[in-house]
Amino acid sequence: MAASRASASFIFITILLDVIGFGLIIPVMPKMVSKFTSNDIETNQWYMIMTASYGIMQFFFSPILGALSDKFGRRPVILISIVGLGLDFILQGIAWSIPVLFAARLLGGITGASFSVGSAYIADVTTNEDRAKGFGMIGMAFGIGFILGPMLGGFLGDYRAEYPFFAAAGFSLLNAVYGFFVLPESLPHNLRTPFSLKKANAFSALKGLVELKGLGMFILAIAMTNLAQFMMHSVWVRYTETRFFWTPKDNGIALFCVGISAAIVQGGLLGVLIKKFGEVSLAKIGLFFCALQFLLMGLAPAGFYMYVILAICILANAAGPSLQAHVSRCVPPEKQGIAMGSLTSIASLCQVAAPFIALTILSKFTHAPGAINTLQAGMPFFASAVLQFLAFAIAVWYFAHESDAMKELRRA
Repeated sequence: MAASRASASFIFITILLDVIGFGLIIPVMPKMVSKFTSNDIETNQWYMIMTASYGIMQFFFSPILGALSDKFGRRPVILISIVGLGLDFILQGIAWSIPVLFAARLLGGITGASFSVGSAYIADVTTNEDRAKGFGMIGMAFGIGFILGPMLGGFLGDYRAEYPFFAAAGFSLLNAVYGFFVLPESLPHNLRTPFSLKKANAFSALKGLVELKGLGMFILAIAMTNLAQFMMHSVWVRYTETRFFWTPKDNGIALFCVGISAAIVQGGLLGVLIKKFGEVSLAKIGLFFCALQFLLMGLAPAGFYMYVILAICILANAAGPSLQAHVSRCVPPEKQGIAMGSLTSIASLCQVAAPFIALTILSKFTHAPGAINTLQAGMPFFASAVLQFLAFAIAVWYFAHESDAMKELRRA
């Protein structure tokens, strides 16, 4: 048990450092792109291409890395991916042209897909009772990483745009050295399965996940939740600038609070909440508060209310780990890698689509007559609320109609 806790702690540290690394480059990535472009329009086009290409690479390679970990074990895939990520950050920092920077972003999407292997590792070393809590650790790592990363990246980027990339590389490579000495293998040889590119194909993996034990509608709820969340993330800054005239400092403080609320629930309170409500009820509660949060944010008359809404709807942060844990319970041990890879692929697709949807909606309504400081600016949040309410309704229906065999599996 102590070894399992130590292993889970390493995965937490791995994901935390990786997310800090990604966060480090967020404030300076447009500046890096602008080094090789001639005007703002060209910069925006290339920045959007690179953002989308990263998500596309994750979509295709998450199930592949997951399937490779089902074949060769979690440890080698995780360590190789961490090293690759470190080298990718170095390449981005020294990039001398747009094609080189673009190639580095593609490599980053491939190596960043290792999050799915980390999720499979957590599934290997946790019991059914503790699995949602284990996935909550991953959520907490994301929250803390996005608190610390952009702040540090902005500070370093004031000196040179390349510094955050080299700092991110240092985090990754040091983590690889640490993992080489402390990370044990979590998947026994008798549970490993042959690698099949056909099964690891992103579309085949999604099809297999949807068909698994009648999970189709449940996966749809997860996809809607992912899309709604990424829409909020992609439009947050532009929305608050337009609606409340927030400055970058205002947004930095607010996003810090968003990360803290996620860390409190997913890292500190999740185990208590699961014991009190149960995993199924907590998933439904989390989805409901997600929808309520988006609705209220779209209605907020002033920026101060965003903080109040974050506090009222803090249980929204419990939805993701509970949903992921349920999928994990429905998958046999030897297929955890490809299953978690498929979930990451779904998230990657949503990450690609969300900015186009949310920013298009925001632009359409904020350019309408009298739109600023009216409810029209909140339309992206209302769209996210609709998606979340649909996800909530689907989850309620799914749990009410799941088979007796599934209920027994969930109780096991």
